[in-house]
Amino acid sequence: MSFDFGRAGLSMRTRISRFCAILFLFSAPLLEAGVIRGTVTDTSGATVVGASIVLMNGAKYVGKTVSTSDGSYQLVTGQSGRFSLIITAQSFRQLEPPSFYANAGASIERNLVMEPEWVHQSIVVTATGTPTPQQQTSEATSVLGPLDLGFRENFVDVLRLMPGTASTQAGETGAQASFFVRGGASDANKILLDGVSIGDLGGRFDFGPLSTTGIQTSEVYRGPDSSLYGADAGSGVVAFTTLKGSSSSPSLRLTGDLGDFNTSRELAELSGAHKTLDYYAAASWMQTSNSLPDDEFHVGTASGNFGWQPIASTQIRGTVHYGIDATGVPNTWQFYHVADDATQKDQDLFVSGSIDNQTTADFHNSLRYGMTRKREQYNLWQPSGQLITYDSFGDQAYFGNAVTFTGANGYIASGRAMLDFPEQYPFNEQFVNNRDQVVYQGDYRFTPHLIALVGFHYEDERGLENIPSFTTYESTERTNSDYLASVHGDFKGRVFYTLGGSLEHYSQFGTQTSPRAGLSVYAIKPRHGIFSGTRFLLNFGDAVREPALTDQFSSLYQFLVYNSGFPSTVQQLHISPLAAPTTRTYEGGFEQDFFSDRLIFRTSYFHNEFGKQIESVGGRLLPSLIPGLTPAQQQQLITALGFYYQDDFGLSVNSEAYRAEGIETTVEGGIGHSIFLRGGYTWLEGVVQRSFDSDNELLSEGFEPTYGNTGIPIGALSPLKGARPFRIPPQTGFVSASYAGKRFTFISTAAFASRSDDSTFLEDEDLSGGNSLLLPNRNLDHGYANINIGGSYQWISRVSIYGQAENLASDQHIAPIGYVSLPFNFRAGLRIRIGKGTGE
Repeated sequence: MSFDFGRAGLSMRTRISRFCAILFLFSAPLLEAGVIRGTVTDTSGATVVGASIVLMNGAKYVGKTVSTSDGSYQLVTGQSGRFSLIITAQSFRQLEPPSFYANAGASIERNLVMEPEWVHQSIVVTATGTPTPQQQTSEATSVLGPLDLGFRENFVDVLRLMPGTASTQAGETGAQASFFVRGGASDANKILLDGVSIGDLGGRFDFGPLSTTGIQTSEVYRGPDSSLYGADAGSGVVAFTTLKGSSSSPSLRLTGDLGDFNTSRELAELSGAHKTLDYYAAASWMQTSNSLPDDEFHVGTASGNFGWQPIASTQIRGTVHYGIDATGVPNTWQFYHVADDATQKDQDLFVSGSIDNQTTADFHNSLRYGMTRKREQYNLWQPSGQLITYDSFGDQAYFGNAVTFTGANGYIASGRAMLDFPEQYPFNEQFVNNRDQVVYQGDYRFTPHLIALVGFHYEDERGLENIPSFTTYESTERTNSDYLASVHGDFKGRVFYTLGGSLEHYSQFGTQTSPRAGLSVYAIKPRHGIFSGTRFLLNFGDAVREPALTDQFSSLYQFLVYNSGFPSTVQQLHISPLAAPTTRTYEGGFEQDFFSDRLIFRTSYFHNEFGKQIESVGGRLLPSLIPGLTPAQQQQLITALGFYYQDDFGLSVNSEAYRAEGIETTVEGGIGHSIFLRGGYTWLEGVVQRSFDSDNELLSEGFEPTYGNTGIPIGALSPLKGARPFRIPPQTGFVSASYAGKRFTFISTAAFASRSDDSTFLEDEDLSGGNSLLLPNRNLDHGYANINIGGSYQWISRVSIYGQAENLASDQHIAPIGYVSLPFNFRAGLRIRIGKGTGE
């Protein structure tokens, strides 16, 4: 017998090779399987054990696990697609984080923060620059979510639900609206949309025409934060984020409603996600006649959010918002009972493009480009009122009707006020605010208890003021850059801290530094029981802001150098450009949790110092107010000022300072899964410490407006020294209650404010060119109660009915004196949904 060993060996090797190939094919999915891992914690940073984590691929169930004793979890999948996680745990609200795309072999880390079942504790970004639970920050930050914004078409009323703030609108829907944070000026806030600064140059921002279309959340940070966001974050930051698509198939939602005052609103939204792409697009149109003559308002808004995730660690996203609006400007109706034939129009374009890269599990980088294009036009088409010669020199003006008006302080004025002046009509002015910016931010997690952040901001700003009637055409270009660094961490989940600062260079006023520090200490760590957590809070910060366009163009320096042709006077008298208005804040407080986090009470004391503030000072005052000038130098300045001195026209200088201190208190809690209650009260005392405008008229000219024969001094155009800043109520408060059930949703809100200081601003504007229409400043504006309700009902699976009723008390004194607020009004409509969802 013979054997062919060669053939037998080859056959065996072939069998082994085939077996290995089959084994590899079966094991390949395991070798390439993706891993999704992370840690589950609560808002205080403590680990959550036994949380259930379900992984979904679109609508398909993939797997399930639970968090271990150290809060960690891990899920393995060999699939590619758009995944989502659903996390549940006892005593916590069910969590559904944003969906994400992952390849079959990707390794992804998703750390999850569970919210208490009974209260709303959100993840915030403005406080530290990185997503951080509210309970781990010392800074005062509040978040307005989809339920708060769902029944609103603008932000004016909803911002009144923020503690420590005041929202003021000079008229009815669409009228100019300002937002004051803790006593700071309305232009001392940084307004962000998807990380892009959208305010005017110098920080001014009109909330009146801003639509809620496409906005998912609004985060309001109260305190100076220049070290993170650059100039203009002198009092606070308001950050808006855009909705993004999540449903695996396209989803379309159509919304339409009607209301009184010829009000209507239409909204269309399309959203979805497919593999590595997600998308959201919306367009809306809203119009109303309001209740006054020549006060019609309309606004059209389009927004979009488009994301692409080419690999698990990198996401590219672009957002765009475009808005056009026009509103009548009837002026202060109560002072004239005649409406101006005027309109204001805005065209705003905001674009953001970003690249986010999770370079390693601990190292995250983001690069963002932002574009802001804002154009504002005001037109007074023709004069209103009656043309009257009011003095012996033959001066003429158009006067309103005879009126009598009463301030909230009980003082009364009667007469006819100047409304318009004889000049070339139509009178128009145009302002342009353009900005391109680049923002880099990198954060590195050294340990689970220490994160460091570095960043760089660059802005190229261009501004234009054009008033043809005054032959005014001025433009400016500013370049700003700043470097920032900060650390955020904790010691054993009990002490949380933030330390940071920035080095900033602004072409308007040179180099500045802005330090910031925050400390949060748990005296009693969160636990079950009546007293379930106690922590103490401390904050300190400095900030600066840029001058507004109108401040820069009307400044004493700008006038002497560019308008009057006296640049040598600037050098000889050492007159400098406008400096940066500054803010310094100190804050301390505590937060107490009750009944196992079912109720949270927070109170804090803050003290803000606002220095180098800008005010317009009459030309006749300036020579005597600039320190150190000899009589000869004063005469030199008088000559350079020319008609600005003779006619006492105002010019801007850094001559005002004031402080604001107060106590801010909030309480919130829940009943069951569906009911959420929230309220707050703020006491604020602002005091003007220095003012060159009003306070020195008596000293330098022997003249100061007073009320009748009482001798009460009046700050006609700005508050007097020792008085409160205008239009900032010393007491404000709010309450809100919401219910979110399976088919029915309801929300009720009420905002309250005490009387505030103000002026009628009718200086030299009565029939004799006098001041009989000025009233004492103290408590001139009325207090108010603004009460609103809204609700929706899921009629059938894809159709819901909703309604909103505003100003239930029909209080027309919500606006400042002279202006009329929109009385009781309502809207009702339908939402039709086609597809699975609308966005996240």
